[in-house]
Amino acid sequence: MTEPLSQAVGTAGDRRATDFMDIALDEARQAGDRGEVPVGAVLVRDGQIVARAGNETEAAGDPTAHAEILAIRRAAQAAGDARLPDCDLYVTLEPCAMCAAAISLARIRRLYFGAYDPKGGGVEHGARVFQQATCHHAPEVIGGLRETAAGDLLRGFFKERR
Repeated sequence: MTEPLSQAVGTAGDRRATDFMDIALDEARQAGDRGEVPVGAVLVRDGQIVARAGNETEAAGDPTAHAEILAIRRAAQAAGDARLPDCDLYVTLEPCAMCAAAISLARIRRLYFGAYDPKGGGVEHGARVFQQATCHHAPEVIGGLRETAAGDLLRGFFKERR
């Protein structure tokens, strides 16, 4: 069995990280209100938000319009650089393999995620992108940040649709 990449979430020292995850959760709620799967992402550099997004796959008719991809695109465009090595990404759900690959290619320094995704995740589950020999860059990974809130949001969204 492969050891998980994510570290346990700490306590008071992670207050700022929790604040950024709360903003990602706001993005997720807004996405859910639009009928999108409620996933939100916030990209931070030097303690400042440089990009934020919620899923837009339905509105855009684009299967790649995941919150993480959109936030990375927006930050890269604003920076004028495809690489974001001094940025941290906060996302409400464990990224899928596509998003994990984009995180690697963008050279994101640190990934924080909320809920684990045993079915579609690509970091701790599934493809485990950052553990592959072909992975160019593996960020530091911290999973489970505001996990209950993120999981409740997703469960509520899908319960309403069943």
